[in-house]
Amino acid sequence: MSTVIMGGTAQIVGNIDVSYRQDNLIAGDMQLVTQSIILKGNQGVLQRGTILGKDATGLYVIAKATAKDSSPTSLVVLADTHDTSLGDVSGAGAYFTGEFNASRIIMDESWTLDQLRDAARPLTIFFKDVVNADNPT
Repeated sequence: MSTVIMGGTAQIVGNIDVSYRQDNLIAGDMQLVTQSIILKGNQGVLQRGTILGKDATGLYVIAKATAKDSSPTSLVVLADTHDTSLGDVSGAGAYFTGEFNASRIIMDESWTLDQLRDAARPLTIFFKDVVNADNPT
């Protein structure tokens, strides 16, 4: 069995081949605050880095700038990839504060990056433009 972990440290116990791939979502030294949330079902596969907000039922959905519920003002960043096709997902991890790479987040097309930055700033979530240090040759 082989597993690819995106993001955090692989913590799987057992006889498993685990490969780790850095995704550069985290973009600073600011203390990350995480908490478990419940993802609303029937949203398909939600990728790590997706910007979510809490809807009127208290479940987390893809945050839309145009939503009439609290989702545009209760923003979090999804910590791991989850499939919501079969229903609500309990125990999903989310970042409630932190500095994130603006080019690695996944946001609904109803947002511009500047709008999202303004909405997230009071929540102590920051989206930074990250300079790549790779050799340009």
